Amino acid sequence: MSGISGVLRALDRRLVLGILCMCGSGLVFPVMNSAAKLLGAHYNSVQISWARAFGHVVFLMLAFLPQYGTSFLKTKRPGLQAVRSAMLFLSNLCFFFAISYIPIAQAASISMTGPLVVALLAWPMLGERTTKLRLALLAVGFAGVVIVIRPGSALFHWASLFVVLNSCFYGVYQILTRRVSTIDSPATSAFFSSVVGAFVMLAVMPFVWRSPANGFDLLLFCSMGVLGATGHYCVAWALRLAPANLVSPFQYFQLIGSVLVGYLIFDDLPDVWTWVGAGVIVASGLAMGWSQARKA
Repeated sequence: MSGISGVLRALDRRLVLGILCMCGSGLVFPVMNSAAKLLGAHYNSVQISWARAFGHVVFLMLAFLPQYGTSFLKTKRPGLQAVRSAMLFLSNLCFFFAISYIPIAQAASISMTGPLVVALLAWPMLGERTTKLRLALLAVGFAGVVIVIRPGSALFHWASLFVVLNSCFYGVYQILTRRVSTIDSPATSAFFSSVVGAFVMLAVMPFVWRSPANGFDLLLFCSMGVLGATGHYCVAWALRLAPANLVSPFQYFQLIGSVLVGYLIFDDLPDVWTWVGAGVIVASGLAMGWSQARKA
């Protein structure tokens, strides 16, 4: 019995650590998004997304080389990691472009459909069969998106649609992260998540580049890579420590961080309908996670 209780305690510790890692990412990403929004007033979103990816790669190389040597640069699935990296870059590009026009909290509310997109794509990409309940919850979640965006109303902004694209790309990224989490180490996955954005997009930089106007802008550019790398390293560890369907709902913690950052830095607070729509999205996502956990 003592052996069984020891195993259960170890599993509990791993689950708690996985949840803490996911919540930590929910605090880090809103700070990174605020830096992107500040830069978006003066710089091209492609340059901002490249700086985030390039800083990510440089920071992780400096952080991991002393500990792992060059072993973290070796992946068993280079093609899968490349596609995964491209999905993350496109996701960031869409999100950073959108928050140049709409509040961070509103964008974060829409982006909370990520777990719903994962549930929608898990069947064709992972072979995880869905149920009528999950399909109903997907419909409810996307109804929440309509409440937040409010198409056809005076408050609708076309940039909101780019956040929907962001959720789609990020959903694919999460599924691919789940697939490589048992193949490559968290350090390897965290590093390769931004390789495409860092190096492939160098070819585009001469056409959109604008040198930082001052030291503060330079600091914002540099901080994005550090914050992004830290956040995705937390996500990689969360998915390695605990089942994805148990820790993924805790990414909704990012919504709280986004509201807090938006208020403190930009003096933006979500209106009533944004709160309502966000509540519908979160509730459907949590119910989705509950149904998956119950089945497991």
